[in-house]
Amino acid sequence: MLKSLMLAKAKECWEQEHEEREAEKARYLAERIPTLQMRGLSLSALQDLCRELHAKVEVVDEERYDIEAKCLHNTREIKDLKLKVLDLRGKFKRPPLRRVRVSADAMLRALLGSKHKVSMDLRANLKSVKKEDTEKERPVEVCDWRKNVEALSGMEGRKKMFDAAKSPSSQ
Repeated sequence: MLKSLMLAKAKECWEQEHEEREAEKARYLAERIPTLQMRGLSLSALQDLCRELHAKVEVVDEERYDIEAKCLHNTREIKDLKLKVLDLRGKFKRPPLRRVRVSADAMLRALLGSKHKVSMDLRANLKSVKKEDTEKERPVEVCDWRKNVEALSGMEGRKKMFDAAKSPSSQ
């Protein structure tokens, strides 16, 4: 009820404002434009009146064009300044997103609509990995690293490395 009363009051105010604008426009035009007296004028006087009116129309058109050009220039400048302000602010702040848990079925239902009735178990297709197998694959040999460095140092060590690199490719 309150909303409808507010809308009715706003409509009344808008109509009153519209009437005031129309009255102001009529007053301004009556003040600026004198009434034309064409009765009893000769042909040459009518031609002079037409030339005078045509000159006034040209002046008004020039002013209108200048004002339009200024408005376009100002709107472009405002747009550029808005872009500069956004650039100076930096990147837009992203709102904090909440993590939503959705099952695969619910996601498919949202994407495909109510037609989706098949339930998918995505975990059924995963491979099972046994931990024991991965530990047995790589046996670790513990040895003294100093012996290895001493063995590979000098020319004998380089020759051993060269021979070791050569031997697997020849097999």
